[in-house]
Amino acid sequence: MRIEFFKTGVAAAALNAASGADNQCKTAMEADTISKHGRCSTSHKSRGKIFGIFAALALAVLFTAGGCKSKKEMPTIQAGSERLTVPFSSAAYRTDASNFRAVNMGTSVDYSMARRIALQNARTELAAGIAATVKAVTAQYADQRQVANRQEFQTRLEEESRTVVNQMLTDVRIIGDEAFREPDGRMTVWVAIEMPKDALMQAMNNSISRDERLRLDFDQQRFRQIFDEEMNKFESNR
Repeated sequence: MRIEFFKTGVAAAALNAASGADNQCKTAMEADTISKHGRCSTSHKSRGKIFGIFAALALAVLFTAGGCKSKKEMPTIQAGSERLTVPFSSAAYRTDASNFRAVNMGTSVDYSMARRIALQNARTELAAGIAATVKAVTAQYADQRQVANRQEFQTRLEEESRTVVNQMLTDVRIIGDEAFREPDGRMTVWVAIEMPKDALMQAMNNSISRDERLRLDFDQQRFRQIFDEEMNKFESNR
């Protein structure tokens, strides 16, 4: 608000200076105290100089204020803040080119229940990640192969992959498991799980080979190539 007020004040001062010069010139002419080419002309020149000075000053203030506004203050960590370490947050527990991975937690008064909740949450997250990848791969494959009934092919292939994933989720590999006792006595369990890409691809190939309609438009080698390319994207995000 102070900057806006100052800018307005400078602009007003420039206008007042110019107006004052005009009034002085008119008064001098009306009183016939000067000649036609005398002080009135000099006053007119002075008015121009004064207006130029104030205009330059106003522009300088505008540019300076604009520069100040463009600078953003960096957020600061408040005093007393405590750094929290989330279990299994390193790159080793993220999806890469070879494995789908997921990390989640569960809380309960009972350790066994907390662990079951954590596993269920992690499996749900893992299934969602696999589904998103399969959807992207299927769309690319259908475009490149120019499948006749593209929408039907994608839908059936995604449904087939969901069936396979749901069957494999019961046998996911647990790669991390940590338990914590909360201040109120409850137990919090964190788990990290993974599913190998190769095992998933093999199960999908076996399932698709038993479906006559999918088998007609399914090129196993090309689908695997696109799948590998999609999985490699996770490496750059780790």
